[in-house]
Amino acid sequence: MDLSGMLFQGWTGPARTVLVGALAYVGLVLFLRVSGKRTLSKLNAFDLVVTVALGSTLATILLDEKVPLTEGLVAFAVLIGLQFVVTWSSVRWKLWRRAVRSEPAVLVRGGEPLSEALRRERITEGELLSAVRSAGGRDIAEAEVVILESDGTLTAILGPRG
Repeated sequence: MDLSGMLFQGWTGPARTVLVGALAYVGLVLFLRVSGKRTLSKLNAFDLVVTVALGSTLATILLDEKVPLTEGLVAFAVLIGLQFVVTWSSVRWKLWRRAVRSEPAVLVRGGEPLSEALRRERITEGELLSAVRSAGGRDIAEAEVVILESDGTLTAILGPRG
C-alpha cells in the first residue's frame, strides 16, 4: 500500500481548496447578506435543513474537484432563494405559516406543569426547571408560565414574588 499517495498528492489539490474555498465562502456570505437576516433565523425546521444543506454544499465545493465553483454558487443561490420564498410566504399567508412553522406551546400555567403538553412536546421537568432557573427562579411553582417557543427555546415568566 502506497501511503504517500494518501497523505500528499501534490500542491494542486490544496491550492484549489484554498482558492475555491475562499471564493465559495465569499459567495455564500454575499448571498446571505443579500437575502436578509431572516434567511437563517431560528424560525422553523426549514432553517435547520437549509443550514445543513449549505454546509454540505460548501464541503462538496471545497473537496470535490468535479464540482465547479459556479455550480456550487448556483446551489447556494437555489437553497437561499427557496428559504427566502418560504419565509416571505410565511409572513404573508397564515395557512402557509401554519404549515411551515410550529406554534408556541404552554408547558406550565400558574406554577403547575401541564403533563399532556410536556409529553406531546417531549420536554422533561428538569428542562422546565432549567428554564425557570435561567429566569431567576428556584422552583417550577414560581413560574406563572413556561412556553416552548417556535424556535425550540424555553421561556419562563415568573409570577409575583411575595
